[in-house]
Amino acid sequence: MHPEVIKLIGRLKYRTSYAQNVLQHSKEVAYITGIMAAELGISVQQAKRAGLLHDIGKAVDHDVEGSHAQIGADLAKKYNESPVIINSIAAHHETEEVEYIEAFLVQAADALSAARPGARRESLDSYVKRLEQLENIAKSFPGVENTYALQAGRELRIMVEQNKVSDETAANIAREIAAKIQNDVKYPGQIKVTVIREIRCVEYAK
Repeated sequence: MHPEVIKLIGRLKYRTSYAQNVLQHSKEVAYITGIMAAELGISVQQAKRAGLLHDIGKAVDHDVEGSHAQIGADLAKKYNESPVIINSIAAHHETEEVEYIEAFLVQAADALSAARPGARRESLDSYVKRLEQLENIAKSFPGVENTYALQAGRELRIMVEQNKVSDETAANIAREIAAKIQNDVKYPGQIKVTVIREIRCVEYAK
């Protein structure tokens, strides 16, 4: 492993996410990913490496623009990690398409480590309040019909009225809601804003 990557892993000791230490979380993800890889008969070492490095972007995400997944993938490319590792980092929050089975394992292990009892200390009240705040921001825009906060608030999915909102307006709504969330809400990582304008045509054969 490149010496600079080792330094970045060390910096994770001083980062937390919902009071969960990121280095301990990364080690736990590596362990879980390795267990699943062994069960599937694929490289345990490579799977553990992907798990250990999946949050490497959090070592520098205060200094570099972008999501920690993309920052981490860029760092992995810079230090000549394999395509499997790069994809596992980039896709672990489903912002990029999964290309290797190891990336699926990292997604699963990441969710297990974060969700286990006692891993994270965020009060239920503050969690619910943030989800409601996200949904209320979206509802404040004209033409919005329904809003859904998904993936523990990492994604906001918005349904708009197709007869009131054009395709161009839908794109503008997505940008404006993302900007308002960025200004008004405190949150870790990034939030994906998806605006859906659906047209349904129904006929009955009698």
